[in-house]
Amino acid sequence: MSFLKGTLFLIFCLVGGIACAQDLSAFGLPAVTSVEELNGETTYSLSLQILILMTALTVLPSLVLGMTAFTRIIIVLSILRQALGTQQTPPNQVLIAVALFLSFYVMSPIFEILYVETITPFLDGKIEINQALSEGLALLKEFMVTNTRVDTLNLFADLSDNGPFLDKQSIPLPIVLPAFITSELKTAFEIGFLIYLPFLVIDMVIASILMSLGMMMLSPMLISLPFKLLLFVLVDGWAMTIGSLSATFLVS
Repeated sequence: MSFLKGTLFLIFCLVGGIACAQDLSAFGLPAVTSVEELNGETTYSLSLQILILMTALTVLPSLVLGMTAFTRIIIVLSILRQALGTQQTPPNQVLIAVALFLSFYVMSPIFEILYVETITPFLDGKIEINQALSEGLALLKEFMVTNTRVDTLNLFADLSDNGPFLDKQSIPLPIVLPAFITSELKTAFEIGFLIYLPFLVIDMVIASILMSLGMMMLSPMLISLPFKLLLFVLVDGWAMTIGSLSATFLVS
């Protein structure tokens, strides 16, 4: 729902900015003006165009978090760090960078189609902005629906009293967005559980050995950390985790 809030905020800012520009133009401020052309179109000044562009950029974080593979990846990486017991290593900045780059890798086929079929025709003036936005959202919606659990989609469809739907494109975006986020959270925790199990076994074995030796005051986490790091390095854990995590996404 953060995308919907961001969209409403964007519309509010655009409408408010246009109204404000028209009011300020009456006071003789040429930097923020809007001009009505003879053909009925409205031309805005460069300052107002920059204002609209900066307002639109505020929606980008919500788009990255809510409509791509970022959510599942960052949660799995965070659980992996906790399973290793390395505290803040790797740091949050590194995890976010890895999640962003991996998200771009997973979404690259979709971004390529989006650039070729939507962005390039719009920049060349072959299609209008409304058609470009509609086609772009339809492509992202297809990706989200493909990677969303059917029971989660049915849950939000029942809550909103909608459905049944004929195909993926007929599902409304207000249903797809929360269903996709909820499905991603569930999938991420399932993957994190499977990743956590081997390290939990190591912790239990080390704790049992220390108790049998009577070393009650020695922290099992301190002793098990080198063994967990050794196991993770021997099996090439980062490549295995990132490769397996990328393979869980379905890109049609």
